[in-house]
Amino acid sequence: MSSTTANVSVPADVLKKVTDMAYDARVASRILAKADTRWKNNALEAIAKDLEHKADIIVRSNAEDLERERAGGMSEAMLDRLMLNAHRVGELANSLRELAALPDPVGEVVRGATLDNGLHMTQVRVPMGVIGAIYEARPNVTVDIAGLAIKSGNTVMLRGGSAAAKTNETIVGIIRHALDKNSLPMDTVQSVDEFGRDGANALMVARGYIDVLIPRGGRQLIQSVVNNARVPVIETGEGNCHIFVDVTADVEGSAKILVNAKTQRPGTCNTVETLILAQGAEATPRVLQALNDAGVTLHVDAATRENLPGGVEAVDATDEDWATEYGSLDLAVKTVASLDEALNHIGKYSTGHSEAILTNNLAHAETFIRTVDSAAVYINASTRFTDGGQLGLGAEVGISTQKLHARGPMGLEQLTTTKWIMRGNWQARA
Repeated sequence: MSSTTANVSVPADVLKKVTDMAYDARVASRILAKADTRWKNNALEAIAKDLEHKADIIVRSNAEDLERERAGGMSEAMLDRLMLNAHRVGELANSLRELAALPDPVGEVVRGATLDNGLHMTQVRVPMGVIGAIYEARPNVTVDIAGLAIKSGNTVMLRGGSAAAKTNETIVGIIRHALDKNSLPMDTVQSVDEFGRDGANALMVARGYIDVLIPRGGRQLIQSVVNNARVPVIETGEGNCHIFVDVTADVEGSAKILVNAKTQRPGTCNTVETLILAQGAEATPRVLQALNDAGVTLHVDAATRENLPGGVEAVDATDEDWATEYGSLDLAVKTVASLDEALNHIGKYSTGHSEAILTNNLAHAETFIRTVDSAAVYINASTRFTDGGQLGLGAEVGISTQKLHARGPMGLEQLTTTKWIMRGNWQARA
C-alpha cells in the first residue's frame, strides 16, 4: 500500500519512517523554540568549528561524489556546484558565524497597541516549525539551510540528492553531533537521503507534518515539487535572468558586468541567460567580443548576427533558447528596436528571478524598475548579487520567485511567521 497524489507515489513503509522523523522534528522544534539567542548562536559557532576541524573528512567525502558524478557525465558547471574544497568549507563555517552575528528574528514585535477596551495586543515573529528542503548537487545548501533553521528556531528535514549523498551524510553527521554537544536536539536537523527519491516524495505528501517545503535546484526539480506537493511550497531558484544593454550604456562597464554575470559561476540561478541589446547601442561590439573572449557560446538572432564583430563566432538562436536556463557558458542574445520591445521579451520569458538594465538614461531606468515583475531588479550592476550573503542576510535558503509570504533571497526573517498575542485584564467582548 502507498500514498499517492498527482504523479507521486510513496511506499507505505517509507512514508511511515519519514512521518515518524517529522514527528520527532516537531518535538524538537518545541524544545528549540525555548532556546534563547545566545544558546542558538553557541550551537552555530560549535558547528562552524567542527566543520573547520573536519574539513579534510568533508573534502574526502566530496571527492567520492565528484569522482562518481564526473564518470557519470555531469557537466562542469554542475560539478563546480557540487565541489567542496578546504577554502569553501571555511566559507561555510564563516557563513554560520555571520548568521550568529545577525539579529534574532524570533520574538521581534512587528506591531503593538493597547485597544480602547484596555486589551494589549502584539504581533510577534515566531518560527514556522518543521521545514522541508529538497535540493540537488549543492552540499553548501545543507549548511546554509541548517544554520538558518537553527537561528530562526526551526527544525529542518533535508533531501540533498544522490549526487552529493556522501558529502551531505558527512556534513549532517557533523551538525547533529555539534547540536548534541550544545544540548539542542539532534533531530533539529535530519536527512531523508537514505530513502532516495521516495524520501523526497514523502516530504511532498507529509501534510500535517511539514509546515513548508522549499525546493532549490533546476526547473525539473522545482516544477515537480510545485505540481505534486500536498504541503505548502515556496517556489525558488529557477533563473532565466536577463540583462538589457540600452543605447546609452557605458561600453567598458557593460562588458565587465556581462562577463561577470555569465562566467563567474555559470551554474547558479542568478547567472544571466539572455542578453538583450538595444539597436545601435555603442556597447554592442565590445560586449560581444568580451563574451566571446571569455569562452561564452553566443546563441544569436538574425539582427545580432548582422552586428557581430569580426572573429566572433555564434550559433543561430531558436525560440527554445529564449526560455532556457542554460547553467553553462551559453548565452542567448537578442537585438531589439526599443526599451518596450525588451520589456515585452522579458515579460514573456522571465522566471521572475533577476533582471538588469545597463543605461545612463534615468527615465529608461525608472521605466525598467516599474515594469519588470521580478524578485530583484538591477540598474548598472550584475545579476550575481541576488544572493543572501551579498545582500547582508548572512545566508539564504533560496531565492523565492513567487509573491506570497516571501520574495527574493530568503534569510532568517523569511523563515518566520507571526503570532498575535493579547494580554488582558479579564475583558469579555460586549
